[in-house]
Amino acid sequence: MITRLVTILSALILTGCLLAPSNADAVRIKDIGVIEGMRENQLIGYGLVVGLDNTGDRVIGGQFTIQAMISMLNKMGVNLVINPIQLLTRNIASVMVTAKLPPFSRPGMTLDAVVSSMANAKSLQGGTLLLTPLKAANQQVFAVAQGPISIGGFLGGTGGPGGATVVKNHQAAGLVPGGAIIEKELTVNIDSWETVSVLLRQPDFTTAIRTAEAIESAFGKGNAMAVNAGSVKATIPQAFQGRVVEYIASIEGLDVTVDSVAKVVVNERTGTVVLGEHVRISTCAISHGNLTISIKNTLNVSQPPAPLIGSSAGQTTVTPDVQTEVKEQESRLIVVDETVTLGEVVRALNAVGVTPRDLVAILSALKSAGALQANLEII
Repeated sequence: MITRLVTILSALILTGCLLAPSNADAVRIKDIGVIEGMRENQLIGYGLVVGLDNTGDRVIGGQFTIQAMISMLNKMGVNLVINPIQLLTRNIASVMVTAKLPPFSRPGMTLDAVVSSMANAKSLQGGTLLLTPLKAANQQVFAVAQGPISIGGFLGGTGGPGGATVVKNHQAAGLVPGGAIIEKELTVNIDSWETVSVLLRQPDFTTAIRTAEAIESAFGKGNAMAVNAGSVKATIPQAFQGRVVEYIASIEGLDVTVDSVAKVVVNERTGTVVLGEHVRISTCAISHGNLTISIKNTLNVSQPPAPLIGSSAGQTTVTPDVQTEVKEQESRLIVVDETVTLGEVVRALNAVGVTPRDLVAILSALKSAGALQANLEII
């Protein structure tokens, strides 16, 4: 019975070892890089939104909205005989429409269009985007957008005298889901490719070398090489000639252990501190204390007694009472030993007992003293 139990446990341990990943830090190539030549293209266009409930552009600041309305109506054969200013009834707004054209898009496919107010429209709630051509940087039209706008919120209340306004989410921008129809495609002929280049999102020489080694281990020696820190070029094997899509899919699924420089990112506006995996601290001593200055200003009113008959009346005066108090937080000098792991770094910094905003000052001082073995980046 014991022998059988040992055999079962050994089989379970062996199965677990086979199923466990070889490296917990490994990620797919498709998650750390992109294939050169396969990228999105930005599209932009100017359009009009109609159907607003008196929340559109105003006359002052929306002059180009009037010009756009006149141009649109003239193209539709409508000749105006009234003052153009009377056209702006605040039910229309000028907007910029943007979209991203993904690679390998074909005519007839749809895109999401982002609509943003250009003038002083109060809200785009309930509006409909009119037919808007979307152009690329070369001024060629690749898509047209039209449809109702979703802002994911609402604007309620009159907001006038005696009224109140309730606003949820941002009102000057919205989305037309699937509202842009692709009219022209970007031709990418990958069947004629002889090599494939992987562009790393975070350039690093070590990661580039490991990416090339992962490709060579899967397809043979001499098939890949690191061109620089951000690019790896792979030669398409003879077995994949004419099947470039399959080769790219095979490359994207390979696992690579990513390396990066030690970095500490600090956001002083929010007090956010992010430490990378390789951050280390050399042996040093830290002492940190806060200095607080409190100023209290009290106004005292001096009221004289009622004047006697025949005497002059007194004068009411205001006398300020200013109290200034200075407090300095008690602190002690703490010796921080050299750290070798990120967990030790966190425990060492927590031992000082400071807030995240105080931690920003400590990290800056450690960097100046040469005790912080990482790049300090302030955003």
